[in-house]
Amino acid sequence: MLINDLSHKISFYKDDLDRLISRVVGRASFVLGSEVKHFEGSFASYIGASHCITVANGTDAIELALKALGVGVGDRVATAANAGMYTTTACQAVGALPLFIDVDLDSRNVTLAEVTRALDAGVKAVVVTHLYGLACPEIEEIATLCRHRGVRLLEDCAQAHGARVRGRRVGTFGDAASFSFYPTKNLGALGDGGAVITDNAEIAAQISQLRQYGWTSKYRVEVAGGRNSRLDEIQAAILSLFLSDLDVANARRRAIATHYSQSIRHFNITTPPVYGEESVAHLYVIRVKERDSLREHLRRGGISTDIHYPIPDYRQPVCGDQYADMYLPNTELLSTEILTLPLYPEMSDGDVDNIVTRVNTW
Repeated sequence: MLINDLSHKISFYKDDLDRLISRVVGRASFVLGSEVKHFEGSFASYIGASHCITVANGTDAIELALKALGVGVGDRVATAANAGMYTTTACQAVGALPLFIDVDLDSRNVTLAEVTRALDAGVKAVVVTHLYGLACPEIEEIATLCRHRGVRLLEDCAQAHGARVRGRRVGTFGDAASFSFYPTKNLGALGDGGAVITDNAEIAAQISQLRQYGWTSKYRVEVAGGRNSRLDEIQAAILSLFLSDLDVANARRRAIATHYSQSIRHFNITTPPVYGEESVAHLYVIRVKERDSLREHLRRGGISTDIHYPIPDYRQPVCGDQYADMYLPNTELLSTEILTLPLYPEMSDGDVDNIVTRVNTW
């Protein structure tokens, strides 16, 4: 069994996908047309924000959002180091310097205390990643603190489409939020895609310009740092189709994650708590000692696993010895123990039970 088998989803939607692709092709308009405009309006409304600006991928969304928030060369940006290097890559692209902060062992998200430490160190902006589909539990308090200190806050919602905190969807707490529509995301295209959400009209206008060369009008470049980063019409149409079923798919993900957490019983395994609407269960990540042994046991049973993520950003080879003295205890521990089990909405109850049984008999 794969970590995420997209063939089931594609098969279920095949007729609808064939129709919408034919519709877009028949219009012979493929970039920044009516499908993109429709999806941007629908997704902004779904999240509860005023503006959605689609881009080519989730990492571009982070990078362009940082630029629009005024982050530039030499500025320091607070970010977690346990989320796959994506924010760090975007920081490097704009010439900013990551200031890595530790995460909570249970939620795997950053904490108010660590953000406070970063603010005291003088960061220009904070990026909060809602990791594995779980909304950062202290996002509201973090947003209030950032506003009080005059520091920009970017939410990275690439894994948390639809998650809520106290009834409010993630992506609406900060100055802006980035989303990824990579195929395996809760809301995924059949190719790459991303978006920035914001209530700030000035930020929205700047990102709209940055995604298309920095144009203020056709072929007139006034905004520095622009690029070609646009969602195409076919992917926008596909995302509009999938958006209509996102809450149902998220509910199924939560049900699978809940079943895992209630049914996996092993002295050497720590499962995530059972969550409500604050989680959309993008990934189901356990903690396990002797991780390689469990992975091999599951592999022999035909069950794939993965590690999200095995290397803290500051330990990546590309960083050389720049962070040789850095040590974030929870980030380090999690990188040695985390293991991702299969979870996607199309899994059957039998699939889930089979995985539970195999884990419990390790």
